[in-house]
Amino acid sequence: QVQLVESGGGLVQPGGSLRLSCAASGSIFSLYAMGWYRQAPGKQRELVAAITSGGSTNYADSVKGRFTISRDNAENRVSLQMNSLKPEDTAVYYCNADFRGLGSKRYDYWGQGTQVTVSS
Repeated sequence: QVQLVESGGGLVQPGGSLRLSCAASGSIFSLYAMGWYRQAPGKQRELVAAITSGGSTNYADSVKGRFTISRDNAENRVSLQMNSLKPEDTAVYYCNADFRGLGSKRYDYWGQGTQVTVSS
């Protein structure tokens, strides 16, 4: 059983900051890429940022320079620091993990999602 537990969402004013965190636990033998996706009402889920086990990062153009993704390999944790938030960042944010688990199979798991609302 593998779980991705997210925390850190909430309501913030435009220009403010939030930090999301996601901890992976369970039968994980090798954790590969981890990332954050978001889905706004009426829109498709989109990649926000991703980070490989070696630390290489990838960001959506809309968040470059404002968001920073990081990970702690010892704790199987990925974080997303979000600065200069805009109303268009409002969405449910999902953690994603690509890993090798039971049966030496490759898995792709999602967290339950955490709401981020940017509004005055």
